[in-house]
Amino acid sequence: MRLTLTVGGLLAVLLAATLAGLALGAVRIPPADVLRALTGGAEPGPFTTIVRDVRLPRIVLGAVVGAGLAVIGTVLQALVRNPLADPFLLGVSSGASTGAVLVVVLGIGTGVATTVSMPLGAFAGSLGALVVVYAMARRGGTMTTGRLVLAGVAVQYILTALTSLVLVTAAEAEHFRAIVFWTLGGLGQARWDSLPLPAAVLLAGLALLIALARPLDLLLVGEEGATVLGLDTGRFRAAVFVLASLVTGVLVAVSGSIGFVGLMVPHAARMVVGASHRVLLPVVALAGAAFVVLADLLARTVAAPQEIPVGVVTALAGGPFFLWMLRRNSRAEGVTA
Repeated sequence: MRLTLTVGGLLAVLLAATLAGLALGAVRIPPADVLRALTGGAEPGPFTTIVRDVRLPRIVLGAVVGAGLAVIGTVLQALVRNPLADPFLLGVSSGASTGAVLVVVLGIGTGVATTVSMPLGAFAGSLGALVVVYAMARRGGTMTTGRLVLAGVAVQYILTALTSLVLVTAAEAEHFRAIVFWTLGGLGQARWDSLPLPAAVLLAGLALLIALARPLDLLLVGEEGATVLGLDTGRFRAAVFVLASLVTGVLVAVSGSIGFVGLMVPHAARMVVGASHRVLLPVVALAGAAFVVLADLLARTVAAPQEIPVGVVTALAGGPFFLWMLRRNSRAEGVTA
């Protein structure tokens, strides 16, 4: 009953956020015109174009990115057995942003080829960052919260410095805009033709991770316990790291770095539906989608007609949450590093 109510509530929130996102913004559109544009009953005009070709693909992209980041955050927390794991905090999103920026600046692939080369560059960056952070944080077979956070922050600073170096030396205005976009995160570049790849990667990744729910649950009992129960933890962790980096890279390539979604949403969902990944992952995906659609709605309306990058909104919400989690976790461990 609790699961049914939770899923029903999240679907209602997502639907309400979608309708509000279609109606509100720099141009306010009456709800009746929104419904006519969605059902095909409206004549071609500015409202129809805004609803169908501007706001609706943006909302769909926000739902896809939010669902994906929340799912990857959930999986990373299970893999490293640390509640502070998140694609943004571990430098994975920064690695993906740096990879995408380098693809743009170096001119790797043009036209249609960019739709493939950019996600590949972002994937390589995110995987490299995750491997470095994990290797730095794990010492003597153990990994504390302090080491994980410090390693993630260190890698994030290095990648940010590298991106800033590219920013300073970028000669073209297009490169400058691209770097700012991937640094702050945003959904303003959403188009219908940019949605199939991230949507397909998300659906395939989510289906695969739900199929791996039992091994993910086994990791929660500890590495030794999981090994005793028949799980090859090293190979499993490596394979899921690659999958998590692929999903993160593809999402960051179309949205930039949107932080803290993978930290906040999994913890909120666990408090409602528990820690079983077979149930948790679909709920987290739905909650992450609703969260980012709402955050983007706030980013577009709070200072309209000016628009705030959605990554700024999620950071303002996620920063205090992270500090609260860090304080609570430090008390539980007693030692932070």
